[in-house]
Amino acid sequence: QVQLVESGGGLVQAGGSLRVSCAASGRDFSNYAMAWFRQAPGKEREFVAAISRIGGRTSYADSVKGRFTISRDNAKNTVYLQMNSLKPEDTGVYYCAAKYKFLGVNSNNYDYWGQGTQVTVSS
Repeated sequence: QVQLVESGGGLVQAGGSLRVSCAASGRDFSNYAMAWFRQAPGKEREFVAAISRIGGRTSYADSVKGRFTISRDNAKNTVYLQMNSLKPEDTGVYYCAAKYKFLGVNSNNYDYWGQGTQVTVSS
């Protein structure tokens, strides 16, 4: 079992930056690829970014490439999402997710989820 708790969301102006974090508890954090998904009101949950078990590989949605950076610290059982040049369309609830072994972009393949943290970007 892996428990995930997100933090760091908030309200920011367009063009600003925000970092959200996800703290994991449970066993063997380094056995899990980690990802961030987001869900805007009235829309389906969408993939944002993912990182492999030891951080050697990352994957990003086209809409955030060059603006967002995913990273992890396995010593702290934490994954981060640094968000720069934020746009109003980045608004949504950001969820952290864990997938055993290999990273992916399909939310159906992720085993554990956090409760989400709200990110609101004002124009």
